[in-house]
Amino acid sequence: MQTNLADFIKGTQDGDEAEAILRACVHCGFCTATCPTYQVLGDELDGPRGRIYLIKQVLEGAPVTQKTQLHLDRCLTCRSCETTCPSGVQYGRLADIGRRVVEERVERPLADRIKRMALREALPRSWLFRTAYRAGKLVRPFLSQDMQDKLRPAASAGKRPKREHARKMLVLEGCVQPAMGPNINASAARVLDAFGVQLISAPKAGCCGALRYHLNDQDGGLDDMRRNIDAWWPLVEQVEAIVMTASGCGVTVKEYGHLLAHDPAYAAKAQRIAELTRDLSEIMPQFEGDIAAKVKGKLAKRVAWHPPCTLQHGQQIRGKVEGVLRAAGVDVKLCADSHLCCGSAGTYSVLQPVLATELRDRKLAALHAAEPDIIVSANIGCVTHLQSGTETPVTHWIELIDQALA
Repeated sequence: MQTNLADFIKGTQDGDEAEAILRACVHCGFCTATCPTYQVLGDELDGPRGRIYLIKQVLEGAPVTQKTQLHLDRCLTCRSCETTCPSGVQYGRLADIGRRVVEERVERPLADRIKRMALREALPRSWLFRTAYRAGKLVRPFLSQDMQDKLRPAASAGKRPKREHARKMLVLEGCVQPAMGPNINASAARVLDAFGVQLISAPKAGCCGALRYHLNDQDGGLDDMRRNIDAWWPLVEQVEAIVMTASGCGVTVKEYGHLLAHDPAYAAKAQRIAELTRDLSEIMPQFEGDIAAKVKGKLAKRVAWHPPCTLQHGQQIRGKVEGVLRAAGVDVKLCADSHLCCGSAGTYSVLQPVLATELRDRKLAALHAAEPDIIVSANIGCVTHLQSGTETPVTHWIELIDQALA
């Protein structure tokens, strides 16, 4: 794709990166076949190829309108198109650059600005979100049905192990997960403890940075990343991995090296952190033999597995969770169109509720076709979003292993 970037971005860090990405695109259209929003809306501008053209026009100096912003807002950044693309176009990074420029040029309506500010300020602060979440559950009967569905009771965390082990790994506690799914990290800690690994956390680490970064507060997101690096750095030599139990956080932390590459104070540290980072599903296969010995036959459940986009497209991890669950003797099923997004996508389900609900219902219909006793995923956003539309229990997959070991 030929480009002629405007002076405002030509020769800049973002401009050089965007130009390389745009030139890689051969506009073949394969990406539209796997784009969730294109499947629903059928509009070329609501597919990756159309959005790439919109971003190209913006970066070449064309007028920017609210319509441009709308089509970019509707993108889930699920990165399914990246998996499909035969040319290796890094669409997700291009979308971040394009959205930032559009955000600077188009003023949003006041209500939209307030909503986005509230999300940027409340969600990354775990103490603030936890307080708001608890308050919401207290008044749940008086809220709309949609809000009630998002505030369903979470499993209690239970006790975390206190044993010391020679093998140690760091875990990111996260921002919304401690309130919405406190049992996830606790389950991971108990399971790893059973196999001789101590899971520790750094108290000052918080949001991975994705929430602010993808809400176009990129400077705020980078500051969150720097804070995590500072919190983890004293422990780096003591651990063999930094474990992510939320795949959405994992895909972001693995990109710290790229996102902070031009920060001389943090570039090397960010690269080291990214290299140490592993999704939990990358850690657990080494224990499949032990899992089979201790767990097999204890989980007589029919399980439907929903792989988050951040796992299968963002991190390019496939098959590992299924392998661990099958080692445990679980009858695990992968649904039709498993490559398509469920509609959660960080804050997308709040900012684009109509599209998010349509995608959720399509995903649940595919999952229910397997007649599961339980649905499992690997990201707190997916778990919560799917659970809001079904009475079938939806949990993180590590909770199943934890239950069986108990």
